[in-house]
Amino acid sequence: MSRAEMGTLIRELATALEAGLPLMQSLKTIRKQASGKGAPAVLDFMIERVEAGEPLYKAAQDYGRPFDDLIVGMLRAAEASGRTSEILHQLAELLDRGVELRRELMGALFYPFIVAMLIIASIVILVTVVVPRIMEPIIAAGGGVHTLPLPTRIILGAADFASTWWLACIVVAAVAWYGWNSWVGHVENRVRFDRFKLRVPILGRLNRDVAVARFTRTLGTLTTAGLPLLDSLRITRDTLGNTAMMNAIDEVEHQVTEGKPLADPLERSGLFPPLLVQVVNLGERSGKLENMLLHAATAFDRQVNVSIKIVTKALPPLLIVIMACLAGFVLAAILLPLLEMQALMQ
Repeated sequence: MSRAEMGTLIRELATALEAGLPLMQSLKTIRKQASGKGAPAVLDFMIERVEAGEPLYKAAQDYGRPFDDLIVGMLRAAEASGRTSEILHQLAELLDRGVELRRELMGALFYPFIVAMLIIASIVILVTVVVPRIMEPIIAAGGGVHTLPLPTRIILGAADFASTWWLACIVVAAVAWYGWNSWVGHVENRVRFDRFKLRVPILGRLNRDVAVARFTRTLGTLTTAGLPLLDSLRITRDTLGNTAMMNAIDEVEHQVTEGKPLADPLERSGLFPPLLVQVVNLGERSGKLENMLLHAATAFDRQVNVSIKIVTKALPPLLIVIMACLAGFVLAAILLPLLEMQALMQ
């Protein structure tokens, strides 16, 4: 089951429970309407386990994927608090927001990605096919490659290297990819790389805003559902998707275990925005941390939308500038020999 399908399933279950149906009847009603391959299999398993006397969260935990720690924790909180339908609606909204955010990111990066692929394909064709064919008669008339202008020699050298060593280039790229994955596989290197990603202009800001928005909304939803703060932090940690920020949450959890405030270690990490630190500090002092987190999550969602718009508007012009520079270089490589030949003929 995809994340969107899981959100739909949770929402249908919450609606059935809100209508007054018992849990078992709700599950069986949803099972009759279930389509596809994933949902019927999941619901059959859940019905079998709940009929055997297991709590809903335990059945989800036993099934494993697609039920992650977040969903299992919310189901457990729903059963413990007695506000099952309300908390399941919150969980469905959280899952839907995650899916919506992922779609927004994919939509924002789709056009720049297509432009980048077209740029790469155009340059490869020009360098390996077009320029060498145009230059063949010029080289024959001029007496050799060494008489050509520097841009032309660079293009022809790149074309000759690619045609001669293409297999070696593929092998080197594969080895480099394997080496990179091995290097990033070490925890210390992964933390360094994730810290670097947060410092990249434009994209680093977007990366941080997405992680903070997801973290804030998830933590606020879990604590509102009645889950203890430490359990909520453990579950929310894995939603960040950045090991540097996850390590910071580990330190926060350690400090909270010792009875210290939540805001101080967040501020010391330097990875979380001041607004989040201020909201957490005010929430702890006022005793309204859950509500403050949910309000802050709405603000961070708006910030993510702004960051996505910035990326969408900044990347295409940047790619066009790069394309113009590369195209200008290739054009110079073609025109300079022609102009020199024209000058000699005069």
